[in-house]
Amino acid sequence: MVVAAVAAGVGWRASSAQPTGEELGVYQVTGLTDAAQRKRLSVLGLDIVGHTADTATVVATQGEAEGLRRSGLTSRYQGTAREFYRYPAGRARGYHDYDSALAQLRDQVSRHPAIARLADIGNSFEGRPIPLMKISDNAGADEGEPEVVLTCNIHAREHLTAEMCLHVVDRYLAGYGTDPAITDLVNGRVLWVLPMVNPDGSEYDKDQQGWRKNRESPAVDLNRNFGHQWGCCQGSSADPESSTYRGEQAFSATETRRIRDFVHSRVIGGRQRIAAHIDFHTFGEMVGWPFGYTAAATGPGMSADEARTFQELGQKMAATNGYSAGKDSELYITDGGFDDWMWGEQRIYSYTFEMYPAQGPAGNGGFYPPAEVIDRETSRNDKAVDLLMSYANCVPKVIGKAC
Repeated sequence: MVVAAVAAGVGWRASSAQPTGEELGVYQVTGLTDAAQRKRLSVLGLDIVGHTADTATVVATQGEAEGLRRSGLTSRYQGTAREFYRYPAGRARGYHDYDSALAQLRDQVSRHPAIARLADIGNSFEGRPIPLMKISDNAGADEGEPEVVLTCNIHAREHLTAEMCLHVVDRYLAGYGTDPAITDLVNGRVLWVLPMVNPDGSEYDKDQQGWRKNRESPAVDLNRNFGHQWGCCQGSSADPESSTYRGEQAFSATETRRIRDFVHSRVIGGRQRIAAHIDFHTFGEMVGWPFGYTAAATGPGMSADEARTFQELGQKMAATNGYSAGKDSELYITDGGFDDWMWGEQRIYSYTFEMYPAQGPAGNGGFYPPAEVIDRETSRNDKAVDLLMSYANCVPKVIGKAC
């Protein structure tokens, strides 16, 4: 997901030759001056990779581009997606691939065995274990403490998010016993971290820049494959060639089933132990919350007080990192989303963070920022993560409500 502008003419030359067949192309949609026009765009279920107040940059098949025109929207072809996503050699240096991320997690456990446990939630489609780190003061036991989940790299090309999760693991383990605030949080909470939800896609994207989905055939946008209001509201695509293809049915993708089963496993004694969740994405610098499938302030299963709780905590977290804040649907509709399912089916206060940059240069600079920004941009979310952890024992207390 991206909600930021993609500047034209910097580092990427648009092409006049239209793509052939189902090759993905990049199109600039103009004249989005009112809510009705933005709705017409959102219901097409396209991969929106850039957005301003009245324009959008989308990745689409030729058939989807024709759908834009049939909807009465004005669009101009910019070039192939492959050209758009090409970036200078060496940009990936400094980022972890799957093997190096696993090695770092194993090393952390060896150095902090009392408070860290490394497991997995099952294998990806291609057979890679999806790593799961547990951090708690007594990691080998289940003490009934409030739980928080952080997930990263559900979209393959969003590699900065994997660094975000790895940073949190490093900070919480290194800070235990030396940083009083972190020590208190680890003593009173359970933190679950999944740094690479989509390891197959992440590995594939090392050579196929711009890849978003998993690696099944047809590949699925995992963030449109969850079971709450799946495919309900034209906020995803039924076209297998689309970047936002939602799959044949809810939880048809291997990785979303793994997440579902893990979350279900945390229901103990009839109570969901997970209280709060952040799913990290790039880019756009925004904190979002449910529901994405409707523009209404609330929906079935969310009271006015619950909507106010989401908003208040979301705005508090955004105040710590300088991001904007708003409902997932404020710019466009999405259905089958992760955070919608976490709240709609599990009653977990679930947020989507769009990380750095606020806007990207032409081409894929927003998805592949230089490694020099990793430390700065991951640590930028330290206070937000701590804030979510601190409220996990009773999230509604953020609006003065008791639990």
